[in-house]
Amino acid sequence: MKPLRERNQVAVGAVTLVLIALVTAVSYFSDQIPLLGTGTTYQAYFAEAAGLVPDNEVQVAGVRVGQVTSVTLAGKKVLVKFKVDGTRVGSQSTASIGIKTLLGEKYLGLQPKGPGAQNPDDPIPLDRTTTPFQLQDAFQQLSQTVGDIDTQQLAESFNAVSDALKNTPQPLKDTLNGLTALSKTVSSRDEQLANLLGNTSRLSQTLADRDTQLRQVIDDGNLLLDELQQRQNAISALLTGTRQLAAQLAGLVADNRAQLRPTLDKLGEVTDILQRNQDNLGRSLALLAPFTRVGANATGNGRWFEGYICGLLPPVVQSGGISINPNGCTPPISAPDQGVSGGN
Repeated sequence: MKPLRERNQVAVGAVTLVLIALVTAVSYFSDQIPLLGTGTTYQAYFAEAAGLVPDNEVQVAGVRVGQVTSVTLAGKKVLVKFKVDGTRVGSQSTASIGIKTLLGEKYLGLQPKGPGAQNPDDPIPLDRTTTPFQLQDAFQQLSQTVGDIDTQQLAESFNAVSDALKNTPQPLKDTLNGLTALSKTVSSRDEQLANLLGNTSRLSQTLADRDTQLRQVIDDGNLLLDELQQRQNAISALLTGTRQLAAQLAGLVADNRAQLRPTLDKLGEVTDILQRNQDNLGRSLALLAPFTRVGANATGNGRWFEGYICGLLPPVVQSGGISINPNGCTPPISAPDQGVSGGN
């Protein structure tokens, strides 16, 4: 036998992929493979399907033990095949089709009975199976029955009986008069009653047709409620943790109050010092502004420095009409942006 590394690697890879696909398919559909599926498949005859469809549940005493696999017509009877797992089915077991939800979803109810075991190849006979009475069928039968009644003839019959018994005692007359009025009322409202029953039948049929959508709405509502419950639990846990944190912080402050108070006092003193320094800096900047302006004017004419010295010359002297240094220490008039100027 050749070693694996000497074989065709393409063929080996293809066989490996096929094996992986087969293993995956068997894993997902193992319950549908006869040789691997769990449970035993039984059969039962019913007079009608009554809305039972494949994948409906099989229950024993309200507990799910399997599911319906097929519903087919066998002559004038309906043959239902269902799979049961982990439950003994006796030779006298009975089966019934029940209503699971208000929306009309059905299930197959199984009642195990009998000393022996039910043969999976022998269907449960009709005398041991029952079907539910459908409300929709009742309305349809009532509508058909009312439609078959000749209300006009019924009213005339009541009138004839009333005329024949007109000489009877007064209580019986009143009774017959009431029956006559009732027959007239029924006759006059015949069309409305027929429409009412017809609309009721259509409403029942619409609800039956929308069973899947309504069930999906209910399932989605359950998911929403579950999510809201989870969010409520998360918020409750968050609030609980917050309360615990507040209690821990309160205990921490209480335990370190003696150490924290001097620190806070020192922090207040440092804040006061910083405020005073800020005020001093602001005043320094305010006083520096005029000095900076004068210095800029004095050194703003190129390489020369302008200055004015008062008192270098003698004071004003006037004698015999002669004036010496008539301006004295008064600085010369200059432009506002040039600052103080004088001799060079």
